[in-house]
Amino acid sequence: MPTSESFPIEKIFVPTKMKKAIKPEIVGEIAESMLDIGQQAPISVRLDGDRLVLVEGLHRLEACKALGETTILGVIVPAELAQHRPLLSEGPAVEAERIKMARLKQLRLEKEAAEASTAALKSVNGTEAPRTRPTKGVRDNPKASPGRTAGSTRKTLSDWITQQKGSGGRY
Repeated sequence: MPTSESFPIEKIFVPTKMKKAIKPEIVGEIAESMLDIGQQAPISVRLDGDRLVLVEGLHRLEACKALGETTILGVIVPAELAQHRPLLSEGPAVEAERIKMARLKQLRLEKEAAEASTAALKSVNGTEAPRTRPTKGVRDNPKASPGRTAGSTRKTLSDWITQQKGSGGRY
């Protein structure tokens, strides 16, 4: 296990993504604890060129800043381990929950794909009404007389005359 060393706080870079996770109430609790018993757990940092990048210990770092400290205890971890390292607060229950959620997401995606293929199959087999365009030459004019449109199916002359009178058309 690497040994703890003291690092200057101003030399530690905190990634923007981590900064969004700061919870002031946790920082306050840690700061109070540090006043009573000091820093018990070192933070983890990795080397990136000539700077140190915070891997773990954001709230401890912020608590030290709030207390006016200029240095903090930490350990240097290799970059490979820093990317794949789970948080210490995570246990097997958290990992099991993560696996469960990934499986549920996969099942949901499979169900949606099955429903989409079933819907596509129904439309191909003609069980659903196909969307058609009017044939060429048929007018979309609502004022056109039904006798002149291709879709007209009046059975008698009296029906056609009654329809023309109702719509204000001339016969």
